[in-house]
Amino acid sequence: MILKLSIIIVNFNSEKFLLECLKSIEKSSLPMDNFEVIVIDNASNDNSMISVPQKFPAVKFIKLEHNIGFARANNLAIKKARGEYILILNPDTVIPSATFKTILKFLDKNPQTAVVTARLNLADGTLDDACHRGFPTPWNAFCYFSGFASLFPNSRIFNGYHLGFTDLNKVHEIDSCVGAFMMVRKSAGTACGWFDESYFWYGEDLDFCYRVKKMGWQIIYLPQASITHYKGVSSGLKKHSLHLSSADLETKIRATRARFEVMRIFYHKHYQKGFYKLLTPLIFSGIKIKEWLSEREYRD
Repeated sequence: MILKLSIIIVNFNSEKFLLECLKSIEKSSLPMDNFEVIVIDNASNDNSMISVPQKFPAVKFIKLEHNIGFARANNLAIKKARGEYILILNPDTVIPSATFKTILKFLDKNPQTAVVTARLNLADGTLDDACHRGFPTPWNAFCYFSGFASLFPNSRIFNGYHLGFTDLNKVHEIDSCVGAFMMVRKSAGTACGWFDESYFWYGEDLDFCYRVKKMGWQIIYLPQASITHYKGVSSGLKKHSLHLSSADLETKIRATRARFEVMRIFYHKHYQKGFYKLLTPLIFSGIKIKEWLSEREYRD
């Protein structure tokens, strides 16, 4: 039986937030017989594997014996999904009741659109800027990490990293969104091969969006739909959610290294050619320095 929507949540030690997320999904205005929820657990050591089946028996719960990473876990769950559309969703999110209907209506009316994301708000109400991104070309990345993007937040030249020159209150096309909330037309995702499993933690969403755009599909930011994203609960890397996270030092270090490994993989795959190839030693040195400084911060 084909459903309208399959919601896939990869969980890792986020029991409290996952339960709240599932509660919010239950309140959706989309009829329950139109969607399914698949939770795939990456070998959490909390009580997720007990509490989710007990409190949400309709949820399909897949327990993995080892942490296989975000990309691979999603790909595994997608194979079991029956929806016309696939929602990649983080457990540390809360979904207003009208969100699914609003986005599905847009996708049904716009067949050239492969991916739609909502406006993601952090717990304090500010925008999670990862939901609204340009591609990290060497120039965009330089402007972002050097601080030029912050100095000129509305500049097309200096803030291409977060597309700061666009109107966040209007529907528009973007380069990339974050895997915390990414609704995908299943036929488009299948055509693109879904997520590259070279990425363990972070980056698979960016890489996927890059390939979607290369194939000529649209990725749309739809601010009429919004959600709350606590962000960083599993990794413990975000200051705004540090007090909410149970991540230990080992997890934080692993997440930090994964963040910077993403940069190397993405650059190797998509930018190491032509003029950019000449910049490779400089770019990789910059990544190494930034990684060392970030890891040192958590060790201290």
